[in-house]
Amino acid sequence: MKVLEITLANESETAGFGEDFALALSKGDLVTLSGDLGAGKSTLARAIIRKLANDTALDVPSPTFTLVQSYPDLRLPVAHADLYRLSSGSELDELGLDEALDEGVVLVEWPEQAQGYLPAPAFAVKLLHEGEGRKVVIESHGEPQQRLARSLAIRRFLDRSGRKRAGRRYLLGDASPRGYETVMGSHGLEMLMNAPPMPYDPPVKNGRPYRQIAHLAENIFAFVGMDRLLRAKGFHAPDILAEDLDNGLLLIEHMGNDGVLDAGGKAIPDRYEVCARLLAHIHRTQWPRQTPVADGTVHTIPDFDRDAMMIEVELLSAWYAPRMTGRTLDDDRKASFEAAWDAVFAHLDGAEKSLTLRDFHSPNIIWRGAAEGFDRIGLIDFQDAMIGPAAYDLASLAQDARVTIEPELENSLFQAYCDERLKLGGTFDAENFRAAYAIMSAQRNSKILGIFVRLDERDGKPYYLKHLPRIRAYLQRSLAHPVLAPVRMWYEENDLLRDTESGRSENVQLMG
Repeated sequence: MKVLEITLANESETAGFGEDFALALSKGDLVTLSGDLGAGKSTLARAIIRKLANDTALDVPSPTFTLVQSYPDLRLPVAHADLYRLSSGSELDELGLDEALDEGVVLVEWPEQAQGYLPAPAFAVKLLHEGEGRKVVIESHGEPQQRLARSLAIRRFLDRSGRKRAGRRYLLGDASPRGYETVMGSHGLEMLMNAPPMPYDPPVKNGRPYRQIAHLAENIFAFVGMDRLLRAKGFHAPDILAEDLDNGLLLIEHMGNDGVLDAGGKAIPDRYEVCARLLAHIHRTQWPRQTPVADGTVHTIPDFDRDAMMIEVELLSAWYAPRMTGRTLDDDRKASFEAAWDAVFAHLDGAEKSLTLRDFHSPNIIWRGAAEGFDRIGLIDFQDAMIGPAAYDLASLAQDARVTIEPELENSLFQAYCDERLKLGGTFDAENFRAAYAIMSAQRNSKILGIFVRLDERDGKPYYLKHLPRIRAYLQRSLAHPVLAPVRMWYEENDLLRDTESGRSENVQLMG
């Protein structure tokens, strides 16, 4: 158990601390708020709730008489309880706090009234009078304590960067520990990238961890190096405004909120075409193997090699295949799976290689409509960039994992890319590229099927399962290419391509 003490000079500082505290909370957190009358419990609770609502004017009445006030529609649902009038801790069952913890966060004032009936809090907060201000004493441990320490470290970073008292707002997290916030202050709207060093990754194959085999970035240095390289080559990666590389914190340009999808979440074909043509320019650019980061540190761009490709598709055999078949693959089936993919990967020996951004799809593309030419496309999430088959990023775009790209639009994007490559001159073998495109799209979609099942089963994130039918349909398109015959046969023999919702197979043809 660690104890954190913070002195707050006035109500404004208490509210400011409540905002930073709110950004450290996670589903299942119980926060107990103790202290004398007038110590600031309600002030702190109100600041936390308003920050989770992203509404500084939200009416947050005291639950003194209702006992519990619920806010179910926030980014993180909140139940705010005041137990001062509770006559017995046994009455706690009637308040529904256990159910509220299953859905979000519970803030409890006067927890002493239910002594022995409340679960252990993630944060036990005590507020004490100290002169004209308050002292906050917080007991926590383990992962909750680390989250709070991280949020407070972000506040110190912003203060050091000239953004004192800037407002913070949660933007998004992804499937890694990385997260993003918007920062609003005297410098306008900016982005904060919170990318702590990746946790220890245990060995998974031949004594090596997955992250090492797949060449995934282990810290923020890769992002910084790639950002500076992309900008130097004339592509619009975000400007880095402030950095704390050792702690994995960046303040970067906010490139806007517009993307390549319309208000209904459907692809905007013209914007996707500009993106496809941009990729042609990226693939015609000469890329160094190393790029400076800071103070003599360099980032080396790894190869998207056979081992990296194989460890990614093995996510399908490890997670998706058992989910579909109800059984873990035996050693013979694993060996035949690897052999099938090895036969396919051999066709990539003569494929064109270039920089691959690795996740060039709708969530990572910013549309900067006021700019001109390819500067209209803002690039993010490129820290895992590698040198590999150029076709990978076009497959990522034209078979977007998060939005349905119909075969007609996919064909159009493929043709737009080829037209742009031919316009740029140099050697370009369209048929060879088509085969590499089919292999890379099948490889990528196999990986994603495994990842999305793993996110559900291991990480408790079922949200991603809704994308599985789309990914299976993309995979069927790719497997129709003759070059993928060994893998297609293996998938069919192991009954991995059927639609689990309807029991039918999704037979959609690849481009002719």
